[in-house]
Amino acid sequence: MDALAKAWSKAVRTAFPGPWRPGLVVREVGGALLLGALAMPLEAGSDSGLFLLSGPGTAVLFLLRRGLPATVLVLTAAASGWAAGPLPLLVCAGWSAGARVKRVGVLAGSFTGGFLLMTAVGVVKDIGSAPVKLMIGFSLGGFLLLAVLPALWGRYRAQRRALLDALRERNDQLLRERTMVAHQARLRERHRIAQDMHDSLGHQLALISVHTGALEVDRTLTDRQREAVGVLRLAAVAAMRELREVVGVLHDESTAPLPAPAAATTPGTGRTGGLDDITKLVESSRAAGTPVSFSEAGDRRPPAANVGHAAYRIVQEALTNAHKHAPGAVITVALRYEPDALVVEVVNPRAPEPVGVHAAGVAAAVSGGQGLTGLRERARLVGGMVHAGPTPEAGFRLAAVLPYEGAGGAPADGSVAGTAGAAGGAGDVAGVAGAEAWLLDALPAADGGPGARRWRSPALGCALSGLVVLLVVGGLLAWGVVSFVRAAGEATVKRSVYDSIQVGMPQAEVEKRLPAGNAFFTKGYEGSGPTPPAGAACRYFLSEETTDTWGEDNIVRLCFKDGALVEKQHYPVKS
Repeated sequence: MDALAKAWSKAVRTAFPGPWRPGLVVREVGGALLLGALAMPLEAGSDSGLFLLSGPGTAVLFLLRRGLPATVLVLTAAASGWAAGPLPLLVCAGWSAGARVKRVGVLAGSFTGGFLLMTAVGVVKDIGSAPVKLMIGFSLGGFLLLAVLPALWGRYRAQRRALLDALRERNDQLLRERTMVAHQARLRERHRIAQDMHDSLGHQLALISVHTGALEVDRTLTDRQREAVGVLRLAAVAAMRELREVVGVLHDESTAPLPAPAAATTPGTGRTGGLDDITKLVESSRAAGTPVSFSEAGDRRPPAANVGHAAYRIVQEALTNAHKHAPGAVITVALRYEPDALVVEVVNPRAPEPVGVHAAGVAAAVSGGQGLTGLRERARLVGGMVHAGPTPEAGFRLAAVLPYEGAGGAPADGSVAGTAGAAGGAGDVAGVAGAEAWLLDALPAADGGPGARRWRSPALGCALSGLVVLLVVGGLLAWGVVSFVRAAGEATVKRSVYDSIQVGMPQAEVEKRLPAGNAFFTKGYEGSGPTPPAGAACRYFLSEETTDTWGEDNIVRLCFKDGALVEKQHYPVKS
């Protein structure tokens, strides 16, 4: 019982899909009652014998068309071939099938099956009353007008609604992407600020710490002076620690990759940090009391601006790390101009054993662990690479290989397209525009991307299909008119032919003078007029002569018996 109840519940949900809101209930019930009431008068004038069933049957099929559109279309088409009552329902069934049947194969099959059933039922019902070709033509024209045209309009409306829904969804997606791009732009800018703070301020604070540490052990200073220098050193160390914390927070809030390095300036100098400024970094370290050797090898070749800036930042970070972790050690900075790349190498041996206050000051320096990560990212953005690690002598070596031209997509001036400020400025707009362009480029051709064919629109497709249907219907109508006129001529006897036929003439000779005849025009007149001769077989034709009375036709009756014409009659009959 449970299985039967579940099957029944599933069948009901399939036949009457919800949700059934009050407005929908009113529309559906009202439409069913209206079509049922319209079907009964149409059926009353026919001889199909379905007067009592036409109203309720039409109403039930109308209610089922939402859940079973293809089935209702086929049943309605078959019923329309037998009776006139379901013809208004055929319009609604065609509309629902076109709008609700998604699979093209099922839709085409249902319309083909409906047309074949409608034609077959109509031919079987009216066989002999009209030529089969004429009945098929009228059936095709009626089916195209009453079922196919509404289906095309319904399908256009459904596809247009689906397209608008897809556009709304795509618009919402673009808005979400726009927000994400702006957020990522702000995160990238935070990352850039953090990296610049780490590279520039960190280096200068490290130099201050080294200078003050050296002054603390200077015996020429008084105790008060050394105490003041110690306070200055502690302040520099505290500033370095706070800077590391701020940089760490900015890095933690941003997971985006580093942008291409912008052309920066060395703090306090106003000069661009490029390849030519590396010697100034070396001189600053020497002035702090750190022995630094600098050498260049190979044919000097000016690299791109962003490559020179990356080399500057790599040397700056390497010197800063050497000051912090190997104070007093001899640092070697080397630039080698290879045929296809610039090699930057900074090496320092193991630091000497720390002594005195100077050692304590340097040991107090902290490391945020962001420097080498930033250097690797800088090198990657210009198409290079960075290697950092210990040497066999327990020292440390940092080497970078940077192509002269930089990465193919990096701008020559090192600027970052689409990078926004922390508050979101023009860079946000550029980044968002780039993201929207990327989204449009990523769309498949069917969704309106660059490869989309503009003529593949629901409106144009349905319009062309409707035009084809109208042309076919027009052709069928013209063919039907010509066939009707020809059939009427075959059922009409001219006055001259009627006068030339005499009673007693052989039947074969009379039939040679008569037209072929057509039962479609004369079937209703059989048995009319005076009583025919006993045992005679009569043929009925329309007369060429018309009457002056409305609704009255002149009929010609010719009766044959024993191979001869025994009677001819010409009389009026109410049509």
